[in-house]
Parts: sequence; C-alpha cells; structure tokens
Amino acid sequence: MKGEPERMSTSMAAAITLGLERGRFQRGAELGCLNLLQVYDDGCRANCTYCGLARERQAPPSGRTFIRVPWPVYPLDLLVERARAVEDRVRRVCVGMVTHPHALEDALAVIRRFRRETGMRISALISAVHFRRREDVEALRAAGADRGTVALDAATPELFERHRGRLSGSPHTWEHSWRVLEWCVEVFGRGNAGVHLIVGLGETEEEMVRTIQRAHDLGAQTHLFSFYPEAGSALQDREPPPLGQYRRVQLARYIINEELGRAEAMRFDGAGRIIDFGTDVEPLVASGLPFMTSGCPDEHGRVACNRPYGNERPGDVSLRNYPFLPEGHDLDLIRAQLREGLDDGAVPA
Repeated sequence: MKGEPERMSTSMAAAITLGLERGRFQRGAELGCLNLLQVYDDGCRANCTYCGLARERQAPPSGRTFIRVPWPVYPLDLLVERARAVEDRVRRVCVGMVTHPHALEDALAVIRRFRRETGMRISALISAVHFRRREDVEALRAAGADRGTVALDAATPELFERHRGRLSGSPHTWEHSWRVLEWCVEVFGRGNAGVHLIVGLGETEEEMVRTIQRAHDLGAQTHLFSFYPEAGSALQDREPPPLGQYRRVQLARYIINEELGRAEAMRFDGAGRIIDFGTDVEPLVASGLPFMTSGCPDEHGRVACNRPYGNERPGDVSLRNYPFLPEGHDLDLIRAQLREGLDDGAVPA
C-alpha cells in the first residue's frame, strides 16, 4: 500500500487564509472552510467539458484554473501545520477527489491525517466512479469525515452524459452518481450528504429545481454553483447563466432545502422559468440568506464552505454567491435580478 500523498492543491482563498499567498478579501469576507484538491503528475482522468482539470483542456500548466481561480500546490505537511494555526476561525476542511486510480486511497489518508492532527470537521467531495460499494463510503466516515458530497454537476441525464459522461470522454454515469449519493445519505445521515449542481449547462430552471427536489427528498442538500467558462476547456466560449436565472434557482434551492415549499408547488412558464415560488418570497429575499454561498456547515449549522469569489471576480458589481450576508444595495440588486428575463418583469409571491 502506498503512503499518504505528499502534496495537495488548495484554493487561492485557502492559500491566502493560511498565509501561503498574499491577498485580502473584498468587503471583509472571511473563508470558513479550507478547500483541498488532489493533484497528480498525470492529472485527472476525466474530461468534463466545463472543468479546469479536464484531461484534454488546452491550457499551459501555469495558466490552469479550477472554478475560476488558480489552485497552488503545497506539501501536505505544510497545509496541516498551517491549518492547526487557523482552526479557531476556520472550522472545516473539504478533501476533494479527482478521477484517478489512487484517488480513494489518498483521500482516506488525508482525511485520517486531518482528523488526527486538527480539530476541524471534515467533508469529503466525492468522485463517484471510485465508489463501487457502500463500504467505500463507510471507509470515509471511519477515516474521520462527517459529510460526503457527490459532484453530480449536471441537472439532467442528457446533460450529464454530454458534459460529464461518456460523450465527454469521462467515466462518470448518472445512475451510479445517484447510487453513491444514496449511500452517502445512508452512511452520514439525512442532511449530512450533499450534491454539487452547476447552473448554466443548458438546463431549464424547472429541470434544475426538480433535480434539487429529488436530492432533497433523498436526504441530500444542494450546493449550488454558477457555470464559469474556463479558458481552454470545451465550454470556454459559453456564457455564464443570466443573473435572473441564477437568482431564481438560488431562491428555489433555499425554499426546498429549508423545507419552506416544494418544486411541485412552484409554477413555470413555457420556457421553464420560475414564475411562482408557491410561497411568499419577500421575507426570504429581505433576509438575504438564499443568495449566500451554499455549502457544508460549521458546528453551529452556518455555512462554512463559503468559497469567497469562486464564481465571480471581487470587482464584479453583483456577486453570484455572497460569502457574507447581503444587505442594503445588494438586496436592491437581487430584487431587480429576480425579475430579469421574465416576460412581465416580475416574480409573483
């Protein structure tokens, strides 16, 4: 058996928080979760069309990004040492897997190391193709993870096949990804499993909302991302989804995950856009909570994995995922954005 990996990549936000890179966060945002990702000399074996790690991505190593930002590589020993120094304010670490023959074994080793040497809660971001049995998920929990999240990404079987499955040259399948998500719910418990979904791969709002509802009914929370074109990827020329589309899906996700309503109570127009959320949404909009980053929580139930500026540049007028509670002018923008793209320019309560 090989030993634990010697290095991992980490998000730029995590590198700044750990004092490994210079920088600061706009508007006083603070990182709540260290996002780590496996790195191999021969790269990820998958070829997802939207991903900065895709096997066939046409970009030099120095210019490669993932979820919009660079992910610098550091020795695992250094990451653990620096993590211990910030665990009073950063309460979770996410160990992310790529598609590689050593991915599961290495993820278990890193989880054990963080469990043994830090007080951080640990999430496992799963590449489902490596999990052939429920016992593989049980091994994550035994190693020290308290949550498991499956990167489903696409909202429909057809889009999954095109962008993450066989048609993209990747080994992932829609059916098996849902099977592994079921195992995560069984092993970690309802509400302690998650699914990643990306808005903007070609789905309608209705299709995305119904997939969010399916995941919720299974016992999994949805962690929502907005598509961002990675240079050199197959979708480098695709535009991010309109803000109106993303805002409406964010609000619907919050309603479903907080059990304030269901997809079946929502109404959609002929283009699949949400025109009625089935409940009074103004108090929810006024709270700002639906538009914050969705991710794994800290010990108090608040979102820890807030990924500052992972879906947009800090200077953008409007943030897609707010890493802090939006207020004032932010809420004015959000109210206007919720109406964008609708025929009558308004979202009914």
